[in-house]
Amino acid sequence: MRTPFGQFADICRMIKIEHSVFALPYAWAGAVLAARGLPPLRSLIFLTIGMVAVRSFAMAFNRLVDLPFDRDNPRTMDRPLVTGDISVAQTWAFCGATALIFIIACACLNSLCFWLAVPALLFAAAYSLLKRFTALCHFWLGATLGLAPLAGWISVNPAGMDLSPVLLFLAVTFWVGAFDIYYAFQDLDFDLAFDLRSVPSVYGPDTALALAAFSHVMTAIFLLLTGLAAHLSWPWYAICLGIGVLLLVEHRLMRPQDLRHVNTAFFTLNGIISPVVLVGVILGIYI
Repeated sequence: MRTPFGQFADICRMIKIEHSVFALPYAWAGAVLAARGLPPLRSLIFLTIGMVAVRSFAMAFNRLVDLPFDRDNPRTMDRPLVTGDISVAQTWAFCGATALIFIIACACLNSLCFWLAVPALLFAAAYSLLKRFTALCHFWLGATLGLAPLAGWISVNPAGMDLSPVLLFLAVTFWVGAFDIYYAFQDLDFDLAFDLRSVPSVYGPDTALALAAFSHVMTAIFLLLTGLAAHLSWPWYAICLGIGVLLLVEHRLMRPQDLRHVNTAFFTLNGIISPVVLVGVILGIYI
């Protein structure tokens, strides 16, 4: 299907629409925590629209600022913006449209969401520039996705917030930071050649693996603390145990010298974790 921004399929490839599974369940989990049950349908609808819009904006902006590198990186040479299937002008227009949709969705939620909309867009966009300056870029990306449960909470209850969505924010920050470090192993040689700052290129593969393992431990700790702060019942802790096992499997799959399992570690296992967290929050409240 043709759109003003290019072919719909090319747009989905550009923004990796399938990766929405990482952040959206955390936003819904934050909303469920705030409501202590099923949130109002209006809040869920505009929260979902806003989350999809801000993620689409951030991904398209990332493709724009990374275009000079993507042209030279063998892994990214087939991206729609590189091949010309989508033009730079169309991508800028897409960024503007999704940013506007995000702001409108926030305005439809409540005034606090509206006033935080532009800072959230700037925070999301900043990640795309950080790899040029600091290896902390992985954890900035983590914090960007970590805002999802906070956004979910204030979409339902802007008047006050307890500790549970903050702890979930920290869990997501470390979780994403770890798997983004794993993902960066694919570009280790490229990052070294172009002086880009990833943890593997700055500190070496062994340190990168150790830091990812530490981040996974912190993820597990903050998930447990989230359950305690939210007074969730036993299903949450059973699910936390299962997530801990998945993180261990993920860590054991990653070998810098053998990246055959990187997609399994990055997408398959992590794609399981975020929906499972949402299920754990729901069961922890209702059982």
